Amino acid sequence: MTFRALVSDKSAGGTIVSKVREVDEGELPEGNVLVGIDWAGFNYKDGLVLLGHGGLVRSYPHIGGVDFAGRVIESSDARYHPGQAVALTGWRVGEWHWGGFATRARVSADWLVPLPKGLSTREAMVLGTAGLTAMLAVNRLKSEGIKPGDGDILVTGAGGGVGSMATLLLGRLGYKVHAMSGRPELVDDLIALGAREVVGRDVLAPSSKKLLGTKWIGAVDNVGGAPLGELLKQMHQGGCVASVGLAAGDEWSASVIPFVLRGVTLAGIDSVMQPYESRIAAWERLASIFSFTAYERMVTEVGLAELPAVAEKILAGQIRGRVIVQPKH
Repeated sequence: MTFRALVSDKSAGGTIVSKVREVDEGELPEGNVLVGIDWAGFNYKDGLVLLGHGGLVRSYPHIGGVDFAGRVIESSDARYHPGQAVALTGWRVGEWHWGGFATRARVSADWLVPLPKGLSTREAMVLGTAGLTAMLAVNRLKSEGIKPGDGDILVTGAGGGVGSMATLLLGRLGYKVHAMSGRPELVDDLIALGAREVVGRDVLAPSSKKLLGTKWIGAVDNVGGAPLGELLKQMHQGGCVASVGLAAGDEWSASVIPFVLRGVTLAGIDSVMQPYESRIAAWERLASIFSFTAYERMVTEVGLAELPAVAEKILAGQIRGRVIVQPKH
C-alpha cells in the first residue's frame, strides 16, 4: 500500500528538493503505532527543514512535519486503539524521524497524546506545537507567581503562531497583554485576540544602559537576540521572561544586573522533550480555555504542494498566525 507525502531529497550539489509523491508504506520508519494523518501544522522549524537550514535532518530522503493529528490505524501498544484520535508534537519527529507531511506516519506510542474529549483533529493542529509552547510559557509565568493584576505582560513576535496564541491565552486568563509586532497590518487581529495594546519593535530599541525603567512583570519572548537583552533591562522586580524563540537571533550581549538587582527570571521553554504528564496537562488546559472562534481569523489552510513556498515566507517573517496542512490535498 502507498500513501501520499511531501518527500525532501538532497541533490549531489547539496540542494534540497521537495516533491509530492506516493511512498510505499514499507518505507516508513520503525514504530508501534500507525496513524492516518488528517492535519499537520507548519512551524518555523519546518521551514528550516524544508530549506535545508540548521542541519536538522540526519538523512535523506526525508518527510518533514514536526506535528500532526489524526486517527490510529494500527497499534501494538495497549494505550492506543484503531480509530482513536491522537496528536504528536516534538520528540525530533520531522527532523530525525519522518513526520506529518504525509497521509500516514509510523511512530512510537510514547510520543503520542490522546486528544482531549471534544477536540477535533483540525483544532488540535490549529494549536499544535505553537499552542503547546504558548501554554507552557503561560504556565511558567503562573508558576513564578505572576498573577493577573500584577502588572503588564509583553508578548514579542506576537504576529506568529506562538506569539498570537500566547496573546489569546493571556488575555482570556485576565492578564494585561501588550503585543509587540513590527507588522502594522496585524494590529486589529491582535486586539481582537485580547491584547490591550499593540506596540512596535522600538519598545526594545538598543540602549547602552544596564538597567532601564521598569515596564513589564512578565513576558513571552519569541524573538531572542538583542531585543531579549533589552527586555530583561525593563523587567519589574521579581519579573519573569519565558523564552520560546530566536527569530532575531540566538545571541545577545547582556549583563547580570537585572538578575542580581531585580531578581528577574529568564525561563527557557522547551516543548520538544516535555514529559507525557506535562503534555497531557497542557493539552487539557488548552482545550478548556482556548477560543477557536476568536483565533480562526489567524488560521491559513494549505496543501502539501504549497509548503516549499510557505517555508520561504515563514523564515522571512511573513506568516500570520498559524498555518495548518491537509496532507490529502
